[in-house]
Amino acid sequence: MQAREGELIETKDGIIFDVKGLVHPPDKIIAFPRFIPSHKGNRKRKEIVYDKIYNLKERFNFLKNKAPELIIYDPIFDETLCEVPIDKIKRHYNPIHKLKKLRESKKNNDLEKKAVDMLHILKEKANIPWNSIGISGSILVGLSILNSDLDPVIYGTKNCLRAYKILEKILENDDIELKAYNREGLKNLFDFRSKDSHMNFDDFLKVESRKAFQGTFLETDFFIRFVKDWNQISQEYGDIQYKNCGEAKISATITDDSEALFTPCTYKVENVKVIKGIKNTPIKEITSFRGRFCQQAKKEERIIAQGKIEQVKNKNNKSLYYRLILGSKPTDYMILS
Repeated sequence: MQAREGELIETKDGIIFDVKGLVHPPDKIIAFPRFIPSHKGNRKRKEIVYDKIYNLKERFNFLKNKAPELIIYDPIFDETLCEVPIDKIKRHYNPIHKLKKLRESKKNNDLEKKAVDMLHILKEKANIPWNSIGISGSILVGLSILNSDLDPVIYGTKNCLRAYKILEKILENDDIELKAYNREGLKNLFDFRSKDSHMNFDDFLKVESRKAFQGTFLETDFFIRFVKDWNQISQEYGDIQYKNCGEAKISATITDDSEALFTPCTYKVENVKVIKGIKNTPIKEITSFRGRFCQQAKKEERIIAQGKIEQVKNKNNKSLYYRLILGSKPTDYMILS
């Protein structure tokens, strides 16, 4: 089974996980629980009631109680992760296949109709093929509710860049249907994310107000994820050995933001100064597996960031460098300096 960011999987006991990243161990998928069978939930599919869990602490707490065998220390990533064995998976949800079904259906609910209409606009304006566009989130697994968001996914480097440029133009022109968040919308987004990422509102506003992959379509929130295609992913599990070196807060200059749009996102940095934490580690890049850190900074901007330092060692060419990882703790952040 090949699985990547934006896709979801369901285990035989009915837990639905969202897939994280693009590289996975043999016969396992790195994924975290997102929709869980629970009588406390407000979502129903057939006769099963589901609840949605979001922040990382809540997800790990659920796993400890219900599926502790999935919590694995991974020696390649040097991190404790949730790894789902392929033989425990009963269904693999593909965003591209789901969107195709919605486009062909005449029984879509209002949210599903919005998803199709929004992505039809983006497809036509950006001139990207349908087989590179999908819909993820609650729509993908049939668990959407009235106030659910739209979670599109665009695949392939060129398609992603085309789509983002078009989105920038549309949102700048204050389109009737597609709109950028106003201050109130950004405040609502801040209130939601502050449970899982600590940052003051002014710093949040500076970076989030210029992102074109989020906003509203016909008054429904959307967040678009951009993911590389399979033939653009060369790394395999074990090619690179990671080592946790501890926490740090740094200031740095962004020298390359060409990978900032994709999940996972990467920023090359120079002129790094360690403000607090582990020193004597020449940090070359900042990386995150969370979509919220995409387009967080631009080339030549000075930033302050806090997260985990990792040593990155390529087993093939023996090269070694250090990077800062964002998103594994609520205290992780990157702001403009």
